[in-house]
Amino acid sequence: MAEDTKTNIKNDRTAPSVTRFPNQNQTRNCWQNNLDFHCWEKAMNANGGDVSVCQWYQRVYKSLCPISWVSTWDDRWAEGTFPGKI
Repeated sequence: MAEDTKTNIKNDRTAPSVTRFPNQNQTRNCWQNNLDFHCWEKAMNANGGDVSVCQWYQRVYKSLCPISWVSTWDDRWAEGTFPGKI
């Protein structure tokens, strides 16, 4: 089962359709995947888990979000000034 999940994560090339975000405007989906990535990454680092599982969220938000948003958010995460709460 775990291997199937890892294979699916590797093979996904773009963001799948998510029923929580049914509209054409994908801003909230983009934002939520960014938060989910950092939340999972923080949890995996704290527990000594495999961080590669988190990469799926990163690929999704990077495929959905404009590059300018991603670079701004990455800068803010690095500075510790990102407005999202984990």
